[in-house]
Amino acid sequence: MNLIEQKIHDYAEEISSTENDILKQLTRETHLKVMNPIMLCGFLQGRFLAMISSMMRAESILEIGTYTGYSAICLAQGLQEHGTLHTIEKDPELEEICRKYFKLSGLENKIQLHIGDAMEVIPNLDMLFDLVYIDCDKEIYTDVYELVFEKVKPRGYIIADNVLWHGKIFDEHQQDDKETKAIVEFNRYVKNDKRAENYLLPFRDGMMIIQKK
Repeated sequence: MNLIEQKIHDYAEEISSTENDILKQLTRETHLKVMNPIMLCGFLQGRFLAMISSMMRAESILEIGTYTGYSAICLAQGLQEHGTLHTIEKDPELEEICRKYFKLSGLENKIQLHIGDAMEVIPNLDMLFDLVYIDCDKEIYTDVYELVFEKVKPRGYIIADNVLWHGKIFDEHQQDDKETKAIVEFNRYVKNDKRAENYLLPFRDGMMIIQKK
């Protein structure tokens, strides 16, 4: 991030609605106790997800990749009164911290946490979703996209995170890396999908916003 980008980022954080204490506590505990805290959603992206959920008046959301639960809490904040968020995390060691903060947030009754392989859990979710948020292993993005597509309501949305992949997608020498190659292929796959419209939002590490026709 260059100086101007950093100033914009800092100003956006300063001017945006304040991060609540539970999310601040979750951020701190994640950095202290969990590997790869860079995977944490973070304040500005969390506010964006909460706003999208609220603007859509979402009643059903699926998140693929919970990590320690920051983005799940933000998405659930925007749900309608009787709405539900299903979130899938493959690492059972993260379950305790997720459930702890779901309870502290007061949203545990709106959040259903599934521990397991997303490719096995998703087929067993017998419902349609207003919004699907994908932030899982990059190598399976396209497979996950295809698996969830029919579970998205008509005119519903899919948001995929990290589609700029730290800028590696622009470096031909990096594209031999499995994750980078998978993201490049996913972006092109979505672009060519006639069943949907898409927009790549160049925010943080890139968010692909997809609307099902």
